[in-house]
Amino acid sequence: MITFDQVTVHYDDAPEPALRDLDLTVEEGELCLVIGHTGVGKSTLLGAVNGLVPHFTGGTLYGRVTVDGRDTAHHPPRELADVVGVVGQDPIDGFVTDTVEEELAYAMEQLAIPPATMRKRVEETLDLLGLADLRHRALHELSGGQQQRVAIGSVLTAHPRVLVLDEPTSALDPTAAEEVLAAVTRLVHDLGVTVLMAEHRLERVVQYADRVIHLPGDGHARIGPPSDILRTSTIAPPIVELGRAAGWSPLPLSIRDARRAAAPLRSRLADHPPGPVRPLPAGDRPRLLTAQGITVTYRGVPAVREVDLDLHAGEVTALMGRNGSGKSSLLWALQGSGPRRAGTVKVHDSQSGTDPHAVPAARARRLVGLVPQTPADLLYLESVKQELDQADTESGAAVRARAVLDRLAPGIDDATHPRDLSEGQKLALVLAIQLSAAPRVVLLDEPTRGLDYRAKTELIGIVHALAAEGRAVVISTHDVEFAARAADRVVVMAEGDIVAHGLTAEVIVSSPAFAPQTAKVLAPLPYLTVDQVTSALTATAGSDEGKKP
Repeated sequence: MITFDQVTVHYDDAPEPALRDLDLTVEEGELCLVIGHTGVGKSTLLGAVNGLVPHFTGGTLYGRVTVDGRDTAHHPPRELADVVGVVGQDPIDGFVTDTVEEELAYAMEQLAIPPATMRKRVEETLDLLGLADLRHRALHELSGGQQQRVAIGSVLTAHPRVLVLDEPTSALDPTAAEEVLAAVTRLVHDLGVTVLMAEHRLERVVQYADRVIHLPGDGHARIGPPSDILRTSTIAPPIVELGRAAGWSPLPLSIRDARRAAAPLRSRLADHPPGPVRPLPAGDRPRLLTAQGITVTYRGVPAVREVDLDLHAGEVTALMGRNGSGKSSLLWALQGSGPRRAGTVKVHDSQSGTDPHAVPAARARRLVGLVPQTPADLLYLESVKQELDQADTESGAAVRARAVLDRLAPGIDDATHPRDLSEGQKLALVLAIQLSAAPRVVLLDEPTRGLDYRAKTELIGIVHALAAEGRAVVISTHDVEFAARAADRVVVMAEGDIVAHGLTAEVIVSSPAFAPQTAKVLAPLPYLTVDQVTSALTATAGSDEGKKP
């Protein structure tokens, strides 16, 4: 169905090719997962399938890419639209109509499909993806999972034989991600659709893949069954890392397979309680922010309902919950810029307590800093240096923004345009801009979108360093693995209410939806992360050595 024959892609301003001598054949009805660190060429590989590379991205493509017998060198994307359907990271960016039904019909209108056929395909797609009850709903009113399913449906109505998905679950909560992946696997198994998917959250998708295409970063690709590729790859989900640490063979790819292999490991760890993911700082942790009765409404519909929340110095709090539960609305209300119908927010600084909503913006930035879901929204100048200088001017240079950026992401050139940075670098730049005002409370809204495991580990180090400086950090996230490693406490929201609040180990382990893979595999043992397991295994090995005569 898809064939890459000695394909090399070289961009004019790049020192090395993004792809080098790639030979690949993807058969009909196969689900191939593309993995690799940020910037290794995954988007280039996906873009080459429908001709976006090089017709729109520029650069030079050597070799030959064919899809269903069509050479992409001679067929631009518009001539492949009936064969290849593409769904990007953010479905909203691709919507062109107002309602679900209209969006499903739009692609067929562009292909001049007869109205009777269009009506039949819309009905089939609504049933296939479980969207029938939403057919007349406005797209902006849907949850993230529903929007993602509509985005997939909008390309499926054209009956493509190939579906290209770029991080389809990056913005979704665990339950919504399962819904989307269930729909995708149904397409593969029941309709024979060929799926090529790139995803950073491998713990969600690797069990569904027939093959893995690993791009290690040198332009080449390693291709094979998931268990073979992941055994030695530099990127792997927690369940595979756990299998490596325990020496399991074959490596498990699902919780079910891992639990079957884990009985000896659970027995070995039973008498060794895990150490803390991050020891909390000793001594008194004063309150930095107090929120009482926070209520946010949009057009009369409540998004946050009378929420009370205390944030303490030195603590990292994960804010979790399904899409649309009110997490972002709460963060913006705490920061002061968002609408607030009722309630009070007090940041306890040198004065008795200040509401960031009631002071000028420059003063509010020194109280609470917020990094939004799309950090690039705060970047509007022509170079990194201009952004940093502007931050210093606005903050009064409480801390030099350049110094903060060098600590978070060293090596970024002053002359680089902010839009040319990687997602991790953009996040670091915006975080440096916000931290230049030295806020006591730092709020991060979905900071792990677009980040690979290595970048997430770096972000965890940054977050813990901020907490060690005595700041309170709140991270809104759907990434349960990240929350298990980064957070001291977890707050779970549903329909605008806080439904759970406590220590990380207590909250996420008790929830099937929010429990990390390690906790699911080793339950009822209270382990959350692979690092805790490896530390315990090292300790048990040492004690076993000490018992030998």
